[in-house]
Amino acid sequence: MKRRQVSMDVLVILLLALLPGLCDTKLMDMRRSERQISRDLALGGKTAQSSTFNFLGLAKHAVDGNRNSNFLYGSCTHTNLENNPWWRVDLMGVYKISRVTITNRGDCCGEWLSGAQIRIGNSLNSNGNNNELAATIWSIPNGGTETYTFKHIKGRYVNIVLPGIFKILILCEVEVYSR
Repeated sequence: MKRRQVSMDVLVILLLALLPGLCDTKLMDMRRSERQISRDLALGGKTAQSSTFNFLGLAKHAVDGNRNSNFLYGSCTHTNLENNPWWRVDLMGVYKISRVTITNRGDCCGEWLSGAQIRIGNSLNSNGNNNELAATIWSIPNGGTETYTFKHIKGRYVNIVLPGIFKILILCEVEVYSR
């Protein structure tokens, strides 16, 4: 009597055929993991900014999940005219951040965001504005949304700072993603 050698591929296929739930469970776990990775970490986070123009321009409006870019609808931030205005979200934990998506004001003034810096880190020295530079925003059209991708930076705080004198910082949505 001759023995046949069964290859591992055949054995795996046989096991998957006999135990179909095994494959589905792993696939579901993988999909759940992908959803967690793509979750906006900033959504509903604790926010602060250097100043507030009026009640329509609160810092929390940039993490409300609403990309509406019309300032008068109450979903954008707005600082006063000042030197080096900034905005910050506390993610309440340290993450490896690799992507930040920003929605600019659409009803006017889109050019005001040009030159803003995305900074990420764990320090609140200088309000977090000295944390590692992740990207510089050169141009987002009025009402536009742009994503900035970079090598991951570990941090709890994500700052948007607009260096310069007599500047106003307006953000309509800031989304933060880990790997």
